[in-house]
Amino acid sequence: MLDSGFTSVYAHFSLTLLHWCEPTELLPLLCPAVSTNTRLYVCPGHTKAFSNFLDLFNSALNYRTDDRLPGRDQMAGLGMALAPDELPNCSSLTTKELQQNLRAVKQRECPIRLLFEIPSSRIIEEGLSKYVVYDVVVMRSGSFDSRRVSVERRYSDFYRFHHKLLVEFREELEDVVLPRKHLTGNFSPEIISERRVALQDYLAKLYSVRCVRHSPLLPKFLTEQEQRRAHSLLRAGQFELALQQLQVVLEIEEKLLPWQSPTLIVPTLCALAVCYRDLEEPEQASAAAQRALPPARRYGLKQYRASLLDLLVDLGYQLGRPVAQLQEELTVLRDAERGESSSRSLKELVVQEFI
Repeated sequence: MLDSGFTSVYAHFSLTLLHWCEPTELLPLLCPAVSTNTRLYVCPGHTKAFSNFLDLFNSALNYRTDDRLPGRDQMAGLGMALAPDELPNCSSLTTKELQQNLRAVKQRECPIRLLFEIPSSRIIEEGLSKYVVYDVVVMRSGSFDSRRVSVERRYSDFYRFHHKLLVEFREELEDVVLPRKHLTGNFSPEIISERRVALQDYLAKLYSVRCVRHSPLLPKFLTEQEQRRAHSLLRAGQFELALQQLQVVLEIEEKLLPWQSPTLIVPTLCALAVCYRDLEEPEQASAAAQRALPPARRYGLKQYRASLLDLLVDLGYQLGRPVAQLQEELTVLRDAERGESSSRSLKELVVQEFI
């Protein structure tokens, strides 16, 4: 537990930052006293005072109860003349409140991690085939994540995934062992429960390996089956059922984005836009296409970019929105690609995926 001295100085530090600094993107000086999304720079004329104050705060980290806390006189002597009502004052906060505030700040700054749970399993019988599927729940820590999304996978899916990883990362995965196969008793409750827990531990160990977190094999394992199912439904014209699968895929991909390419979600958003368009929901179609367009621009996905622009122009006319800039961008892109980029609509692109 932090002592009252440290929390008092911490409050002084927080309030002084607010007085001497202002938000900007010029300098990535991050401070634990403020949100991690805020970047600060020292206001003109306060550089020396701010530097002195940082030294004072750093010395306070080694504060002991028999030391004297920096007081108002020391705060005023940092190189900047402040009026009495301008000096940082934390007297209105109790030690308990300061400690609660500090804990809240630390919680906001927790690094985001991916968490896996396998809370349940079930046996499926299809004709002469019988197998067990495990419910894999994907969550993110570090911030409140209310979207618990899950997919079902068989042991054979884990087995293929593991061996694909070994092809690329055999040395890195020396300590990560896939739960062994059982020749008999695969459907006994004891074996199923034991394997369920072992597979959950296996995913946790896999996540701890950096190269696996950044490998495209991870999102493929977690979403490819749902992607194939969604595109099959889409080609059959069952757009509402396809939407359900695509929304699961998108939620998983969004959780994986901190470790994957920003282009990961582009194909899924394009498929969603096509489904919404055919379901005559132009607002949702436009929203999905608008999310997909920036990464398509930035990372050179020209086939998606042209098709997205074309769709957004059509939807813009339908919704009564300005489309002049989109039309200009599409014209420039088509001229640069000599017409190749306009050969297929977004729907034509989407239906040819996962065949």
